[in-house]
Amino acid sequence: MAQALGEDLVQPTELQDDSSSLGSDSELSGPGPYRQADRYGFIGGGSAEPWPGQPPADLIRQREMKWVEMTSHWEKTMSRRYKKVKIQCRKGIPSALRARCWPLLCGAHICQENSPGTYQELASAPGDPQWMETIGRDLHRQFPLHEMFVSPQGHGYEPVMSRNPTPAPCPCISGELARPRKAEARGEATWGEGCLGTGPNEVSWHRQQGLLQVLKAYTLYRPEQGYCQAQGPVAAVLLMHLPPEEAFWCLVQICEVYLPGYYGPHMEAVQLDAEVFAALLRKLLPRVHKHLQQVGVGPLLYLPEWFLCLFARSLPFPTVLRIWDAFLSEGAKVLFRVGLTLVRLALGTAEQRLACPGLLETLGALRTIPPTQLQEEVFMSQVHSVALSERDLQREIRAQLGQLPKSAPGPPPRPQARLAGAPAIFEAQQLAGARGGTRPGPQVPRIVVQPPEEPRTPRRKPQTRGKTFHGLLTRARGPPLEGPSRAHRGSASFLDTRF
Repeated sequence: MAQALGEDLVQPTELQDDSSSLGSDSELSGPGPYRQADRYGFIGGGSAEPWPGQPPADLIRQREMKWVEMTSHWEKTMSRRYKKVKIQCRKGIPSALRARCWPLLCGAHICQENSPGTYQELASAPGDPQWMETIGRDLHRQFPLHEMFVSPQGHGYEPVMSRNPTPAPCPCISGELARPRKAEARGEATWGEGCLGTGPNEVSWHRQQGLLQVLKAYTLYRPEQGYCQAQGPVAAVLLMHLPPEEAFWCLVQICEVYLPGYYGPHMEAVQLDAEVFAALLRKLLPRVHKHLQQVGVGPLLYLPEWFLCLFARSLPFPTVLRIWDAFLSEGAKVLFRVGLTLVRLALGTAEQRLACPGLLETLGALRTIPPTQLQEEVFMSQVHSVALSERDLQREIRAQLGQLPKSAPGPPPRPQARLAGAPAIFEAQQLAGARGGTRPGPQVPRIVVQPPEEPRTPRRKPQTRGKTFHGLLTRARGPPLEGPSRAHRGSASFLDTRF
């Protein structure tokens, strides 16, 4: 079965996984067609040619101009026209502008402005030997068929020192990035291709070192969380589009704002979201949920690989980028919608469920969805049509949070720390900037002592029950009061004034 799964997953249009068949000596060191990179940078991929449903060039240019206009006045756009931003993110951010839009959507540009020099200090500091050893073992597993992450142990790699003992420093590492130029062959902006004094091997080596530095910097930035293997694919996708410092702050925002509790030592938020996903399956896809229960496939058997890596290791790369565009805009709700769509595509019909009588067959069906159904335009239209709103998700999270056992190991999940996408992050950062200035720092608490208020005597309501003016006149006894009567006051009577 494993051989069958591998043959189904290795398609010409989705060669982003390290389990791809393009890893042999004859193919990676073979003739030109196998060494040619597709439009996303994967060696031997078939994405260089136009794919079905690709928008025309004029439409792409129009979308680019819209994004340039929105990002030029980002604060005004987010405060007044976020609906337009969400619609454009669902249509897909142009490839040439993802490096500009992703940090704005997730708020990484504010973090970078508020902490100047932080990444340089973390990248230059020595890392924890325990985490450095683990990260070093995982480097060659992160997209080994991508031109930016060709493994040092892989084929076609030559160490930099063997050809140039004193290579020129690459701008990709020093942070002084050259202006991204258009690649004429693929029509997309790529980082690092125009580095002077470096060849493709040096760029690959530097990119691996950049991935190492980003992951090491996060372990120093959050030592209580350390390193999670799922952070490797996430950081690698960010480095495909961003320089290391911006990729680092985007990784921080994903780990702490979008998915808090996912990459810590206990992964408590993953367990909570697995229960939430099972409850959503029971409501939206009851027959599929019943089949999964019968064969013993719980959400923890397939959901962590999807959610932790943001589907970077499970779907074709063009579809992954479209998911990331919507995820950075609308938050974790997009992950649940994508997961529900994948389960429906794999087990939605009775014939599909009959073909999966056991656990292994069901898991295989979830991993071998036909690539034609995962094409980005068709797939994303189904994702956005899932009947799951942010309010529904929060309601289910509260319900499942109350059902968690109190004696569960590790800290309890904190779903309130998760922000619902770009608008919530923008509002939180604007509020933080209004309270503590643009650059947050250690604030000294100020104690304000107010004097106690003097106790007020309660005002008693006069007893007027049963007492009327007519009754007072008829029941009055005794001698009349001295002085002029009330009827002979200096003021004119009502009749004199009226008539």
